[in-house]
Amino acid sequence: MQKKIMPEWISVGMLSERTGVAVSALHFYEKKGLIKSHRNASNHRQYPKHIIRIVSLIQVAQRTGFSLDDILSELEGLPNRTRVTLEDWEALGVRWRQELDKKIIQLTELRDMMTDCIGCGCLSLERCRLLNPDDQLGEKGAGPHRMSQ
Repeated sequence: MQKKIMPEWISVGMLSERTGVAVSALHFYEKKGLIKSHRNASNHRQYPKHIIRIVSLIQVAQRTGFSLDDILSELEGLPNRTRVTLEDWEALGVRWRQELDKKIIQLTELRDMMTDCIGCGCLSLERCRLLNPDDQLGEKGAGPHRMSQ
């Protein structure tokens, strides 16, 4: 069986097929500056094949809670935006590890706080004697205050 050789440039349809990302989402990524295409002689979008890896990175990062702006910032910081190297992946992992650890702590706190509130049975955040006696947190202003930033 012969190995299928992928062309250097691929269509938006092929990119969509290879990544599982809808064509409309790929166009959106391009509009946001996350990926770039070139137009061929027929004025069709063509992407360098390395974009498959970048789109995969975008998908994984979004699933772990990073915003498209965060992802764009990281992509712009890559020394060689034309090809994501193993060193790029490792550096990105180091930078994102701290942020992921923070997210894990926040989610754990949220889970535990929700369990405590639901577990007490009062279901009143204004009168909760356990987590917010006399609505002390209301004095700090709007928004959640128990979650660390």
